[in-house]
Amino acid sequence: MPPLGDFFRSVIEIISIVAIPLILLLFLGWGMVRKVKVYEVFVEGAKDGFTVAVRIIPYLVAMLMAIGVFRASGALDVLSSVIAPLTNFIGMPAEALPMAFMRPLSGSGSLGIMTELMKVHGPDSFIGVLVSTMYGSTETTFYVLAVYFGAVNIRNTRHALPAGLIADVIGMLAAVVITRVYFGI
Repeated sequence: MPPLGDFFRSVIEIISIVAIPLILLLFLGWGMVRKVKVYEVFVEGAKDGFTVAVRIIPYLVAMLMAIGVFRASGALDVLSSVIAPLTNFIGMPAEALPMAFMRPLSGSGSLGIMTELMKVHGPDSFIGVLVSTMYGSTETTFYVLAVYFGAVNIRNTRHALPAGLIADVIGMLAAVVITRVYFGI
C-alpha cells in the first residue's frame, strides 16, 4: 500500500475512535454552558420522536411496498446492466451498482444488498469497503421525501429532490475515490 493510503487509513481510524465520544461531550458541554437541562430536553425530544414515528407508519408501509416491487420485478437488475459501462469507466465495479441504486430508496434495502455483497466478496475487500462507504456517505432521499415530508403534509418538495439526488451522486463518487485511495488502487 502506498504511503498516502497508510496515512489515510491511520487518520480514518483515529477519527472513528474519537468522533462519537467527542460529539457527545460537545453537546453536553454546550448544554451546560447554555444552562440547559439536558436530560429533560432529551426526554421531551424522545416523546416527540415517538409521536412522529406513529404518524409516519402509513408512509413507511407504502414506501417499503414500492421498493419490494422494484426489486422483485427485476427492474433493479436491468437498470444496473444498462448503467454498468459508465460506472466501469469511472472505476466503480458493476457489483456495487445495486447498492448505488437502492441507497436513495431504502436504508434497509441497501443494508440487505450491502450484507449480500460482503458475504460474497468479504467485508475487507474493495467492494465491501466501497459499499460500506456508500452506505455511510449517502442518504435515503426518496424515503425521506415520502415518509417525513408526507408526515408533515409537505406536498411541494420543490428543490429537495434534485438537491438530495445530487448529494447522493456526489457521495457515491466520493466513496469510489476515497475507497480507491484507501486501497491504493
